[in-house]
Parts: sequence; C-alpha cells; structure tokens
Amino acid sequence: MNLWQKLVTIAIAAATNFGLRYLPFGFFKGNRVTPFIKGLGNFLPPAIMSMLVVYCFRNVNWLGASHGLPEIIAGLVTAGLHLWRGQIFLSLLGGTACYILLINFIF
Repeated sequence: MNLWQKLVTIAIAAATNFGLRYLPFGFFKGNRVTPFIKGLGNFLPPAIMSMLVVYCFRNVNWLGASHGLPEIIAGLVTAGLHLWRGQIFLSLLGGTACYILLINFIF
C-alpha cells in the first residue's frame, strides 16, 4: 500500500470507530425510557456471567487426578469474595491467586 491508501484506510477505520461509539448516544438521546434496552440491562449481566463460568470450566478434566478441585475451589473463592466485599477486582485477583497457588503447590 502506498501512503495515500494507508491514510484513507486509517481515516475509514477512525470514522467507523467514532460512528459506532457515537451511535448509541445519538439514537437514545434524551431521558426517554426504552423498554427493550431496560430489559437487556436486566438480562445481559447474569447471562454474560453464566457464559463466563461455562467458558472457565469447559476444559476441566473431571476424571483426572485432581477431579477439577482446583477449579471448583478457586471458583468458590471468587464467588465468596464477591459476595463478601462486592468488588470485582478483588474477586478476580483473589480467585486467580487461589487457582495459581492451588495448581502450583497443592495439586
């Protein structure tokens, strides 16, 4: 690609990125209540969290030597920390640290 084609490509990518980020604000401006968006706001967070849990446990070898215990314990630590403190970063950090310690030193 020559310089002109590179500049045009960057301009198109920038305009598309800006347009996609502006679109929701332009479409839903004002204080009007949109039932569809409100319904998505109630439905999507639990659905996304459920998908993430399934994704995390998808490759666990339940018949292996540890029978998935490190993953289960780390998942319970993550859920417990989140229920106890309600801080996402603490939950993620604590669950990850627990898993790393379990697989390196216990299992």
